[in-house]
Amino acid sequence: MPLDANDREILLDALADPASAWSLGAFGAAAEFRRGQDEPFATLEAGRVGLRTARGGVVLTLIETLRPVAYEMPVGDGWSHAVALCLPATSLVPPARMGFTDFGPDAEALDPTRREAVSFDLGLGLSPASVRIRTDRPAALDRLRAHRGSASIDFDAVIRPELVAGGADLVVAGPLGRIEMLGGAGDASGPRAFVVPKILLRRLTHLATAPIPVGLVPVGHLYPPHPCRDAAGRAMPFERARHDAFQALLARWGDRDGFALKAAILSGGPRPAQAADRWVRAIERVAGAQAGYLAHSR
Repeated sequence: MPLDANDREILLDALADPASAWSLGAFGAAAEFRRGQDEPFATLEAGRVGLRTARGGVVLTLIETLRPVAYEMPVGDGWSHAVALCLPATSLVPPARMGFTDFGPDAEALDPTRREAVSFDLGLGLSPASVRIRTDRPAALDRLRAHRGSASIDFDAVIRPELVAGGADLVVAGPLGRIEMLGGAGDASGPRAFVVPKILLRRLTHLATAPIPVGLVPVGHLYPPHPCRDAAGRAMPFERARHDAFQALLARWGDRDGFALKAAILSGGPRPAQAADRWVRAIERVAGAQAGYLAHSR
């Protein structure tokens, strides 16, 4: 089913919510954007859906083939939740350029003052995303240009030092938009980025435990606020409204059989006939983790 007006409205509402976070990229190389509750921000020019802060920004392209997939996963004694932003695998094509490539000035930069800065593609060869470093500092430009054409770049040895020094930005751009992390290493309270070569070598599209339908590839994620954890991942008192809000997303964008099974477990009613595979066991664990919170929130 193509993305409809209601889907778009839900995603735009989440974009306006500072308690939600976004990521774009591939499994093993991605950027995440979040902002503080009272952090100043600016909207983008007309025609661009997104926002930016002094630490970074996000712009989204809500194309019709976007398929949101909501899911929950057991984590220890609790659970995580997310909405995978997926595209058909057949719509993703290999990048036109391989190797460390000088793109020149970044005309698409979210902050107009960064559009003269030069962008370099790391040449990771990923269909879901182009991972880039951007700078306007002469010394940094000289160091990066020395690597042009290299088939592979040591992220920790070449890229991370430029980011930590504060003179370069990291940009992840793909079919659903871009996320920028400005001038620093990033942290859990704001924009941050991940490039993990060991994971990239495996060429996986997602965790095997994530229930992504066959034929779809996650190219980003929406992380709505969790009912038991704050933005930094710290435990907090259970917020029933947050839980109910994600259950509505799960009912709309999640696996219907799994949603029905969890509802049956929590209600104590008869369970649908399903084989006890790993997906069923995961739902059972999530239901068990949620049951205590729900019992005390009625």
